[in-house]
Amino acid sequence: MFPQFDESVPPNSTAVAIDRDKNSPHAVRWAIDHLIISNPLIILLHIRQKYNHQNSNGGYVESDSEMQQLFTPFRGYCARKGVLLKEVVIDDNDISKAILEYIGRNLLSNIVVGASTRNALARKFKGVDISTTVMKSAPDFCSVYIISKGKILSVRTAQRPAANTAAPPRQPSPGIPPQIPSDHGELDDPFRGQGMRGIPRGLATERLSWEKGSTPIRAAAHDRHRSSPSTLALDTIESTLPGRRSTGRDSFSDESDYSGPLGMGSLDISSKNLDFSSVPVSPRVSSASQSSRDLEAEMRRLKLELRQTMEMYSTACKEALNAKKKAKELNQWKMEEAQRFEEARMAEETALAIAEMEKAKCRAAIEAAEKAQKLADAEAQRRKQAELKAKREAEEKNRALTALANNDVRYRKYTIEEIEEATDKFSEAMKIGEGGYGPVYRGKLDHTPVAIKVLRPDAAQGKRQFQQEVEVLSSIRHPNMVLLLGACPDYGCLVYEYMHNGSLEDRLLRRGNTPVIPWRKRFKIAAEIATALLFLHQAKPEPLVHRDLKPANILLDRNYVSKISDVGLARLVPPSVADSVTQYHMTSAAGTFCYIDPEYQQTGMLTTKSDIYSFGIMLLQILTARSPMGLTHHVSRAIEKGTLAEMLDPAVTDWPAEAAESCAKLAIQCAELRKKDRPDLGTVIVPDLNRLKDLGRKLESNKSY
Repeated sequence: MFPQFDESVPPNSTAVAIDRDKNSPHAVRWAIDHLIISNPLIILLHIRQKYNHQNSNGGYVESDSEMQQLFTPFRGYCARKGVLLKEVVIDDNDISKAILEYIGRNLLSNIVVGASTRNALARKFKGVDISTTVMKSAPDFCSVYIISKGKILSVRTAQRPAANTAAPPRQPSPGIPPQIPSDHGELDDPFRGQGMRGIPRGLATERLSWEKGSTPIRAAAHDRHRSSPSTLALDTIESTLPGRRSTGRDSFSDESDYSGPLGMGSLDISSKNLDFSSVPVSPRVSSASQSSRDLEAEMRRLKLELRQTMEMYSTACKEALNAKKKAKELNQWKMEEAQRFEEARMAEETALAIAEMEKAKCRAAIEAAEKAQKLADAEAQRRKQAELKAKREAEEKNRALTALANNDVRYRKYTIEEIEEATDKFSEAMKIGEGGYGPVYRGKLDHTPVAIKVLRPDAAQGKRQFQQEVEVLSSIRHPNMVLLLGACPDYGCLVYEYMHNGSLEDRLLRRGNTPVIPWRKRFKIAAEIATALLFLHQAKPEPLVHRDLKPANILLDRNYVSKISDVGLARLVPPSVADSVTQYHMTSAAGTFCYIDPEYQQTGMLTTKSDIYSFGIMLLQILTARSPMGLTHHVSRAIEKGTLAEMLDPAVTDWPAEAAESCAKLAIQCAELRKKDRPDLGTVIVPDLNRLKDLGRKLESNKSY
């Protein structure tokens, strides 16, 4: 079926070349989504090829039922999209040529072709694919789109608008019968009735069949001339052909007069006795034109092969460069891995060396501990001989020391039964106080008076961590710190030495009608507290911060020797519980809130300077025996006005004015709001308080003489 001019196709239409390949559906969908805008009509063009040799079934590769199956999915899709569909089937063995001639004769503005599914190497050996040929040879008024998997693979836009050069067939000359009877339908529109492909039945030999590979038109015309009495002029023949553009290739004589098969097909007119004797032929012009076309085709083929070869060479070069780059990266990675392996090996050797050093240090420490243990045993033995009256107590201590040596534990472990027996099952009568961390009971263990502090349940931690922390606390030894004698890890009980004179707070406020503390002892207590605090701040490997320094945590023995209690107790409780201790006594007369470092409250950064602030407030209380609330401000105003004597504790009648004022100024410096303005404990505070303590000692010795 020749791709002739179709009057039902409007100018500037869009066509899609379809086949049974996988890219045809993608091409149709893309054309409907992007090109069908103003003209809702799409032409589906299919080229049906014939066999190389005719067979009994008609010689076509595809049957009518197969054509039905080919167009069926596209009809449904176009119906859903609201697009008009025109189906065109052309019988030709040269697919590219049939598509190009249909474009030229119907002035299509867009042609969409699915990309070839073969790779570049297969196209090189099997010839140029259809999409490439259409791209190269399509008229310049038609835009060509190559679609692959729903995306544009290649595009060539039109260079000019299409001129309406297509003309309807000429009217036959007078006296010539019509070319096809009207009852057989139109030749230029073979797809009638719901867009179905097919030639009208009954047409038989009266149809115009343009098929590649058929008998040349010149010979066919000559045979008809011998068997028909009638003749047919050239104008009559041209009137039966579709309208063509007026170019050199469109002359009938150029394409009909050559020895081989006609490139565009043959004209079969069997029922009409037509005479071709008047048709002029020009073998020389036809041969030259055919040679020129063959040469141009060969040149295009060679150029295309050269370009494909260059593309393959470029691809190979790129792959070689990428392989070289990957090899270089792999070598670099290998070198880096080797370097990392060497570094890991060196690090392992260094770690092993450090571990050996630590083992040596550990052995040295064990030896030192053994020596110390031996010295302790000797000292205990001498003490046993010196204290005959305390023979039983010495035996208990030796037993405790023996247990310490066997278990390698630095504190005595008590059972809950021993604690309950010592406190009369935590009787209220044995209760001597209530601290921020829990109640305190008086008791007797190993025939020694002790104070037992029971931590609150919300402050309890794991047994193992509790033991570790208690070992740290029990290793702290200083004359001015309450000694931790042992603990009951299972129930969070701490056993301290018992202090007979209670807390400094109770003695300053003279609770229980206790005697007044003289100013000399007050200076001595302040110096002792500062010395013990310096010892804590210089602890190794890390300094210990008390966090809750106040008169209630300073205990006094029979001789008014001051000792700091609850040292490091903040390590045994979570930070939330330790911080809540400051809120525990807010309603009391001397609430803990007043002793907290303001900068620590704002930033949460706890340093040794925080203890110095608390020590400054406590030092002012030692001088005044007043509540800590606003005490710094009142003492500062009194010093400015010269009325410091009115602020001092009136129970002491013989305050040394100069020494008291020096001590008050030192306390105010310690209570500065910014920690960087507070004096150093070791270089300023301790020397000044030791000087005041020595002053009181000298005055007391002079008075005794």
